[in-house]
Amino acid sequence: MFSSLDGQQNINTFQPGAFRRTGFFAAMLPDYIPVLIQILIAGAFAGATLIASALLGKRATSNPVKDSAYECGMNPLGDGQARFSVKFYLVAMLFVLFDIEVVFLFPWAAVYRNEISQGEAVFFWSMLSFVIILFLGYLYAWRKGAFEWRN
Repeated sequence: MFSSLDGQQNINTFQPGAFRRTGFFAAMLPDYIPVLIQILIAGAFAGATLIASALLGKRATSNPVKDSAYECGMNPLGDGQARFSVKFYLVAMLFVLFDIEVVFLFPWAAVYRNEISQGEAVFFWSMLSFVIILFLGYLYAWRKGAFEWRN
């Protein structure tokens, strides 16, 4: 049963077979009408302000000097993007990889006591194998020199 905004239950808004006859989305559509109206009003306001500023705003005169890019008083020459070493990306990927792997330890630690008290030793050994594989990946990255900054 659905309830109205004042907290009273409204029996007329819910029919038990409504979901089967009209579908789930058709039965829930009236609940989303205020959201759709708000999206339409926000879009209309954004469009109206853009059009109004284009029609009513001042037009600047075009000048090649004013239209050029300003780089702290120097003429912009060369590539705009500085080249980074691949090492930075490799370290970032390793950080994300090991950080995400550690996140998997938190749910395990939360239910560890309950599982061990029930005699589930396989729970411990499965996580131990996970940590060993993680450690082997760390050793592999270390042996390959992924953590060396000077190279």
